[in-house]
Amino acid sequence: MRAHLVISGPSGSGKSTVGRLVATQLGRVWLEGDAFHPVQNRNRMAEGIALTDEDRAPWLDRLAQELRRLGDLGLPAVLACSALKRSYRDVLRGCGHPVTVVQLQVSPEDLAARVAARRAHFMPTSLLASQIALMEPLEPDEDGVSVPTGADAQSTAAAVLTALDPG
Repeated sequence: MRAHLVISGPSGSGKSTVGRLVATQLGRVWLEGDAFHPVQNRNRMAEGIALTDEDRAPWLDRLAQELRRLGDLGLPAVLACSALKRSYRDVLRGCGHPVTVVQLQVSPEDLAARVAARRAHFMPTSLLASQIALMEPLEPDEDGVSVPTGADAQSTAAAVLTALDPG
């Protein structure tokens, strides 16, 4: 089975838009990680309250269960999930199937501008600093790649595909 892909990064990094493009290009199941958040998590974030590791644990477990379910069916997925810390990525890797993480790299200034420009999203700009502070770069023993974002989502998706298959 081909590895699941996790498109990761803080809010505003483009993981949902880029992830959908990558999933379409590869013909994979698309998963929006935010859709798996319990209501209380979404409410906390909308109120400007940063999630704790304890808040995130059930969400990450649900995502890992969905990756397991799809993997057991032979359906590789592309998942948009912040996966900011190694420990969060390890929960996703615990799904029982290979997982490759694509960490999108964006400057804090660009992230702030992107989040401020969004409409109808529960994540306020005030929580961006906490996400940036939590973000841990991929470690050498992790299956993954870091990809700087391009001028637009299409160029970033193309860079992700190139990084995943440089040949």
